[in-house]
Amino acid sequence: MVVCVCNAIRESQVREAARNGCRTACQAYQSLGCRAKCGQCVLVARAIIDTERAAA
Repeated sequence: MVVCVCNAIRESQVREAARNGCRTACQAYQSLGCRAKCGQCVLVARAIIDTERAAA
């Protein structure tokens, strides 16, 4: 699933960033070499990160 259309970031990339220690959507995007543009994806990315962190 594509999480961020502006940056073409997939769910798997956000999950991997969370597993690598990113705690926020902004940190995850920075680790992928970009930043949130329109902001529509931030809530979804945050939920994915929270889910990954809870599973760890």
